Amino acid sequence: MISHPLPAYVQRFFTERLANQLGASHNTVASYRDTFLLLLTFATGCLGRQPTDLLVTDIDAGLVGRFLDFLETERGNSVRSRNARLTAVRSFFKYVSVSEPQLLNHCHQVLALPSKRHEKRTIAYLSRDETEALLAAPDLKTWYGRRNRTLLLLCVQTGLRVSELIGLNCGDVNLGTGAHVKCRGKGRKARATPLRKDAVKALRAWLAERGAADDQPLFVSNRNGRLSRDAVERIVHKNVALASDRCRTLKAKRVSPHCLRHTAAMELLHQGVDCTVIALWLGHESVETTGIYLHADMRIKEEAMERTKPVDAPSGRYRPSDELLAFLEDL
Repeated sequence: MISHPLPAYVQRFFTERLANQLGASHNTVASYRDTFLLLLTFATGCLGRQPTDLLVTDIDAGLVGRFLDFLETERGNSVRSRNARLTAVRSFFKYVSVSEPQLLNHCHQVLALPSKRHEKRTIAYLSRDETEALLAAPDLKTWYGRRNRTLLLLCVQTGLRVSELIGLNCGDVNLGTGAHVKCRGKGRKARATPLRKDAVKALRAWLAERGAADDQPLFVSNRNGRLSRDAVERIVHKNVALASDRCRTLKAKRVSPHCLRHTAAMELLHQGVDCTVIALWLGHESVETTGIYLHADMRIKEEAMERTKPVDAPSGRYRPSDELLAFLEDL
């Protein structure tokens, strides 16, 4: 009987499939890596064997299902995180099913595991007053404060993702005619986002103070290294806490760097910018993704309501005229 050692397929999946064939981004590889570290640790506890001794057939649909439950119940992961882990596992078994037809049935059982539905919350974003309070929070007398205000202003005005923001180099900022910032987003898609005059002024001052070459990071830590995702999170949380003394509504909001991205999109929407342009601005793959901002904007809904007229219909409750229809109505 032919055995299929798991380590060989996992290594080939990461080196051949993700790196060479798909050209996956560093963030994707890191996410998939973390998934398999968790899965293999969980499998070791369940099966009593080390990961190097496991076979592909040991990771079956039942074990993956228990792993997903473990993520939610014991690790406290959200449904969204659970589904992201399942996506990584599915990608691996799709690769195995093509590489080894003998394992096709086994792979299909894992691939049949469904994603879990979850509640889609309304997005959080900052009002104009909250945004102004946040941008006024950093202390411009210090190097950290000037860096932080420039970073926050760039977030609020461009809507860059954290990965795009920390990946910026000084040479990615063009402050001449048609000022803009260039970045590489999801799916390795390059895009340019225009800059307002206030952002141009702040970036010009920051670049002069930074005094670095074009290939050096735009925003750095106190050790002159590129900022991490956690560092940006800390900068946002620290300045939100400072701004909440000036604008008390911030105390009731959970503000993250992604919330600033939503704020940029909502500001464009309030100014009457079309959703297709906002999708291009944010680097969305589909205009449908940008639809979440329409759902979150009560102002647009209220304006639409003002255009409608009351329905002139007789009062009373609908009652079906047929017993079968009544049965179906009561279900």
